[in-house]
Amino acid sequence: MFFETHDGTRLSYEEYGEGRPVVFVNSAMLNTGMWEYQIPFFAERGYRCLTFDRRGHGRSDRPSGGYDIDSLADDLAAFLEHLDLRDVILVGHSTGGTEIARYLARHGEDRVQRVAFVSAILPYLRLTGDNPEGIPQELFDGMIAMIRADRPKWLAMQSQLFFATQLGNDVHPATIDWMIRMCLDATHWAVLEVQKTIYYADNREALRNITVPTLVIHGDSDFSAPVEITGRRTAALVPGAVYKEYPAAGHGLFVSHKDRLNDDLLEFFKS
Repeated sequence: MFFETHDGTRLSYEEYGEGRPVVFVNSAMLNTGMWEYQIPFFAERGYRCLTFDRRGHGRSDRPSGGYDIDSLADDLAAFLEHLDLRDVILVGHSTGGTEIARYLARHGEDRVQRVAFVSAILPYLRLTGDNPEGIPQELFDGMIAMIRADRPKWLAMQSQLFFATQLGNDVHPATIDWMIRMCLDATHWAVLEVQKTIYYADNREALRNITVPTLVIHGDSDFSAPVEITGRRTAALVPGAVYKEYPAAGHGLFVSHKDRLNDDLLEFFKS
């Protein structure tokens, strides 16, 4: 199934179950397959689960433009409008959380009932004079250089840290290989553009203005989005946010801590 966004780009989406709509917004590089352990769980418990491939990812169109944060947020808006979804629960992992925050700032909360930020890359990564907690430009530039030089090698090097398997998290090598292949399915151009977008996207004010119930979940061993820079600051900025920090969890906790994540999300959905 496909829908058209604001600039005519066609994006692929999937839908399972019936009930209150839950829209799962993907991490960068990954596609709808990343929710392997979430969508069946919630569809079987009375929720209408929806997710779509970001432009440049999965089965969606692969344009050269539209990877800035406002355009990506507008893609999410186009999806909600295409299906006229209301009283929606938005769940965003990593970059998906970045897009949700910007969507709320640009399009408001009329269609949204509550929000869950999971390992979200928020509020602002770039080190600046008024963001001393951020990541220095030279570290970001170094990461981009490694992706440009050898993306498969870079992904393989990141895989252990992504799931924090060095801390005892049981993630099978076949699962890690599957995730790497999923990441490689995104275009190299989209990967580079989205990485730049999330580094420069400042969503601090967007988080301060959220009024719907919000859950923030983050691993304390997240290498991709260090908790002291992202999760804890996000929870502090969103008024009334519920914050849950998982010990020994990395960025890929939607796999390594799937059972706990699903239970915490379900409790939040019902609260």
